[in-house]
Amino acid sequence: MTLLSEERVAGQRTPENVAARLERLILDGVFRPGQLLPSERRLCERLKVSRASLREGLRILRSKQIIETRQGHGSTVASLLPMHQQSPLMHLFNDHPRTLFDLLEVRALLEGESAFLAARRGTSMDRVLITRRYREMADYVEHSESIDVEHLARLDHAFHLAVSQASHNPVLVHTLQSLTDLLLSSVFASVKHLYHREGPREMINRQHARLHDAVVAGDAEQARHVALEHLTSITELLRELEAESERLERSAMRMEPW
Repeated sequence: MTLLSEERVAGQRTPENVAARLERLILDGVFRPGQLLPSERRLCERLKVSRASLREGLRILRSKQIIETRQGHGSTVASLLPMHQQSPLMHLFNDHPRTLFDLLEVRALLEGESAFLAARRGTSMDRVLITRRYREMADYVEHSESIDVEHLARLDHAFHLAVSQASHNPVLVHTLQSLTDLLLSSVFASVKHLYHREGPREMINRQHARLHDAVVAGDAEQARHVALEHLTSITELLRELEAESERLERSAMRMEPW
């Protein structure tokens, strides 16, 4: 090893560099929000750094509130875009549920670009992971006698996350993740009704298959088209459910004595 290369390796082992390397892994989605980091011994082996440098690097991340450490439980990646239930934004969403459709509209645009980039930039390993996540979801739907909607929603989320990560744009990935987190509390009850209706369920399953095929085949334009169609269709179905609920409410009010 030359003197220059020795200096370069030594520089990579400073606490600041260790922290920067861990930050890159978090940005790239190797370590996700809420995920427990590997043990110190494992991290030292993979990063090829001393335990002292690693601990100081972790301290730097804690000071930035990028990770959270509990005594005896290790360190976990913090939520990068926290949306607390008591935040002003969440109060607005809860008090004005029609903003749900605005969120879905933005998510459709972002997922369209995410799928487009995934088809263009995805590596062979990305495609393997996307296919794995798709098959887990499709096999569950095909072979389960009774669908656990919450479990299916998690499989659905994992598939879309794998597609977004294949875009290799960390900002896009984390922005989509934050939107998904915002939507979950508002959408879950509605999506639950969609999954139990044969027509919408078959449509969603068909769109997932087309999205998988387009991304894996590297057909960027088709991937964008299917992703947009998928979110637009869900939005239209949710609007239809909302309208149906309002009609039922009006009918019930007419039946009641006043």
